[in-house]
Amino acid sequence: MAYQALYRTWRPQKFSDMVGQEVVTKTLQNTIISHQISHAYLFTGPRGTGKTSAAKIFAKAVNCLHPIDGEPDETCELCLAANQGSLGDIIELDAASNNGVDEIRQIREDVNYAPTQAKYKVYIIDEVHMLSTGAFNALLKTLEEPPANVIFILATTEPQKIPATIISRTQRFDFKRIDAQAAYDRMVYILNERGSSYEEAALRVIAKAADGGMRDALSILDQVLSFGDGRATLENALLVTGSVRQNLLGEYVQAVVAGQTPAALVKVTEVLAAGKDANRFIEDLISYARDLLLYTEAPDLISLVPDDNFDQLAKNSQPATWYEMIDVLNETQQQLRFTNRPSVYLEVLTVKLSQGRTSRQSKNLPVDKISAQPVNDQVALKKTPVQPVSQAKASTRSSIGNEQPDQEKEPVASQQVAQTARQVENGSSVQAVARVQVGEGAAAVFQVLQAATRGDLSRVQTIWAGMVNMLAVPQQAMLNVAKPIAASPEGLVIAFDYDVIRVNAKKDQHLLAKMVQEIRVLSEAKHDRSMVFITSDEWPKLRATYLKDHQVGHQDKPSQPAANDLEAVTESVEPDASVENDTVVTEAEKIFNQDLIETTDD
Repeated sequence: MAYQALYRTWRPQKFSDMVGQEVVTKTLQNTIISHQISHAYLFTGPRGTGKTSAAKIFAKAVNCLHPIDGEPDETCELCLAANQGSLGDIIELDAASNNGVDEIRQIREDVNYAPTQAKYKVYIIDEVHMLSTGAFNALLKTLEEPPANVIFILATTEPQKIPATIISRTQRFDFKRIDAQAAYDRMVYILNERGSSYEEAALRVIAKAADGGMRDALSILDQVLSFGDGRATLENALLVTGSVRQNLLGEYVQAVVAGQTPAALVKVTEVLAAGKDANRFIEDLISYARDLLLYTEAPDLISLVPDDNFDQLAKNSQPATWYEMIDVLNETQQQLRFTNRPSVYLEVLTVKLSQGRTSRQSKNLPVDKISAQPVNDQVALKKTPVQPVSQAKASTRSSIGNEQPDQEKEPVASQQVAQTARQVENGSSVQAVARVQVGEGAAAVFQVLQAATRGDLSRVQTIWAGMVNMLAVPQQAMLNVAKPIAASPEGLVIAFDYDVIRVNAKKDQHLLAKMVQEIRVLSEAKHDRSMVFITSDEWPKLRATYLKDHQVGHQDKPSQPAANDLEAVTESVEPDASVENDTVVTEAEKIFNQDLIETTDD
């Protein structure tokens, strides 16, 4: 006989064989014992939880000639025929491939005929949510006025797609996900019956990977046995499921909690080198942190300590550590859906977890109070003067064109951007969180434009969406109406569609610090960029003013090649024929993205 998969060979034949659905099976047994059998049932729940198996057992039990406490006796001719699939009065229909009106009309005609052998004619319609609207309407009539000897059992994983008129005419049973311990016990029973050797740790890995589905657990077990020549080992289970060893997870979590970034990054490298999936690694970390949280609050809920580091981590850390870690892991899991380089996000995640704990703990404190540095360091920080604009920028300004008006040369305090501090724990000393200042106005914009290049703008635009996705939802909402419009190696101009949002974003120090840090990391820059916030309405006026102030200088004296040669680092742009000789338009196309240039005739 051809080999059958484990989930088929060990499909439950009685209600007592079913795993994790005690409420459903007990109710169905009592229905048979009391002879209170309804004409229609709806079985709903996740995949692989026993819906179809329960339907088959119920169909067999109601027709059994000698039922025992609501269970089929498995010896009468009807039970044997049902097990062999030769009992014509039990009809299974797959609604995914038979979802038309014609199939349901055929059922409406067939139900009028009495059963040939059994007491009841039972229709099991699997994936019933796949029926068309017309098919549902045709089925509704039969459910309203069913014959006395007909039973319908509808099974689905998506009950929300079934019309309420259908649901209201059925008895609904919700199948729950199967507990990992119950799945583990079932696999132990099957392997013992088969005489196969196994490691308990391997079965626990499989039970967790199955995520509440008994059929999935048996399918994975089948793979592990095939891979290991009939033996279920932990190493084979990890290879088949793509899971990460518990010891490695424990070492990684211990490193990030202790703030040991290099050690944690080494563990990430090991995970990626082993070919593990980034999403699976995040899921395993969430599960590990969840177990730590439960073990900290209610140790009795965790029956098995995963590794040697687990108990020590639970005793030495507060519960807040774990649910904050889970929040960060959930955010990263969402971001992984939009990237082709998951390794970058895992590395950023590792740095964030190991170096950002103080920031997360201080999330609700005023920014000027967020500090764990000694008082002397704080005083030194306050006395340190803000660095003025570099003289290199001034020389660049003089080479591009005429001197700026006095009001544009005046130093503007808002132009100065304090370098975003990284909260790196180093013994008992932690760096203070510097306040991020944002520039605004013409002078701040012009300082960025003096060194602006097309390459810098393109790099920021490339990572902008990824940076926004790494923020909290309220912060994402603010930056969804903003975009970078000019960039230099040291500065960035961001335009907001609404001034009120620009003002709110400027006040949000956590948002600003996050933006500065992520833009530096994702764009692989050597240092932070200062930021200038303006509105989209201001941008055309500031752009026109800047070009006008530099027009005469370019006409009288061509620009000399510089380190940031705009012609070399930007794409060549063909100007419109009507303005081909217009110096202003040509210069604008060199500095800005062509999409931002708009020409009008006065």
